[in-house]
Amino acid sequence: MGYRNGNYAAFYVSEPFSESSLGANATKDFVSYNMLRAWKGKDNNYPFNDSHDKTYNVRDGSDWEKTLKPRLRKRLDQSKNIIFFLSKHTENSKALREEIDYGINVKGLPVIVVYPELSEKSDIIDCTTKVFRSEVVNLWSRVPVFKDSMLKVPTIHIPYKKDQIKKALENKDFMINSKISAGSVYFYPC
Repeated sequence: MGYRNGNYAAFYVSEPFSESSLGANATKDFVSYNMLRAWKGKDNNYPFNDSHDKTYNVRDGSDWEKTLKPRLRKRLDQSKNIIFFLSKHTENSKALREEIDYGINVKGLPVIVVYPELSEKSDIIDCTTKVFRSEVVNLWSRVPVFKDSMLKVPTIHIPYKKDQIKKALENKDFMINSKISAGSVYFYPC
């Protein structure tokens, strides 16, 4: 197995997907992923190492079983964690189900869940009770394999803020070779 130093970004885009089409750029989760790439482009020290850059891109009409699925898996094989963009726009697509299922249930990759529509820690949890807000819990059901599997790996939930994403990307507790115990949900306190 190769060196696992990539961050695998999982996000919903409508299928079939084409990065160059306006449709992809109008998909909120994809826009959030592109912002992560822009932060890295502006600051080479930003700790995002895009696993999508580790293999060549595939064409929109590529065969799922012969090309797309193996390519997703190869990228996940070379990753140290998953950055999962989860929003009210996220849909349970075939590709997203495969990414989450293979990444968590086969590879055991820790997950950094980023909520693009939430900008504060207090949007995710009640800062007094330390309980997830119902709006966040309801989002987990948008991708059932995630909801059913997230306790199998270390999973941290963070708002869509550059500094919070950076902190999570640098946190060794959420990297494959140094991960903390699974079975709990994690968040940065308010």
